[in-house]
Amino acid sequence: MEKRMLKECPVCGDSLRVRVFQCASCQTRVEGVFEPPQSRLLSLSRKDLEFAELFIRVRGNIKEVEKVLSVSYPTVRSMLDGVIERMGYTVRNEQLSTKRRMEIIEQLEKGVITAEKAAELLKSGGDEDENSADSK
Repeated sequence: MEKRMLKECPVCGDSLRVRVFQCASCQTRVEGVFEPPQSRLLSLSRKDLEFAELFIRVRGNIKEVEKVLSVSYPTVRSMLDGVIERMGYTVRNEQLSTKRRMEIIEQLEKGVITAEKAAELLKSGGDEDENSADSK
């Protein structure tokens, strides 16, 4: 059974450092204090890493991930959002963004906002500061 490398001390919780590398073939040993690479991927569970590898292997094609895992599109999106959050990033709610985009376009069509303001809002994700609400 393959053992996973520990990241934290099981006694005090501080980070662990690798002190020895040993060749599996000739048993040559290299000793020192080696810092692990810094990546948010390293904080993921094995299951999350397998999902991330699959996602990369199919070049980010959610439909392909659906086929491989035999799950629905919303399930894949939920899994992806979970991995993104566990890596410490914020997940944007696409449905709200789409709804907000439609509101901005409607405001533009009705003349409530200018084309410049609409472009600015669309570029910023639809976030308005309080001073410019309903300004023309």
